[in-house]
Amino acid sequence: MSLLARLMYRALVWKERQRARTVGHGLAAAGGAVKTAGRAPHLDTGKRGETLAYWYLRQAGYTIVARNQAARFGVGELDLVAWDGPTLAFVEVKTRMSDEAGPPEAAVSVGKQKRIAKTAVEYLRRLKRKDVDYRFDIVSVSWDRAAGYRLRLIKDAFKEQ
Repeated sequence: MSLLARLMYRALVWKERQRARTVGHGLAAAGGAVKTAGRAPHLDTGKRGETLAYWYLRQAGYTIVARNQAARFGVGELDLVAWDGPTLAFVEVKTRMSDEAGPPEAAVSVGKQKRIAKTAVEYLRRLKRKDVDYRFDIVSVSWDRAAGYRLRLIKDAFKEQ
């Protein structure tokens, strides 16, 4: 585990907890969240969740090779692409401020899985490497007032449809 990754992750969690105390919520204020750099509040929440997930995976030993990799053709985006040892992981990050709508990973619908898989196949084609083992992971980022941040890595969360 990288010391830099561990320190960065802890610093980000500390920063988000400070922000939560100031604003009164985690990840962003619910209803009336402050826009950052002109982005909608939910996009800001997602971006901050992806940054937490990035450093969480780095501290877990993943080697990140791409962030927000958009498909060249069609619709789709890969939040994070990373090597976990010899396996290439296509990581979808889902961030929620509460569990009212269910856990974050529940938002990865079958349609979303198909778009991720299609974009991943395109990425593998551009990679030009034969016989790459790959899987689809989900990092679930949620805020709980009592517990603080909860990040959960779900390896091999779904199969290619």
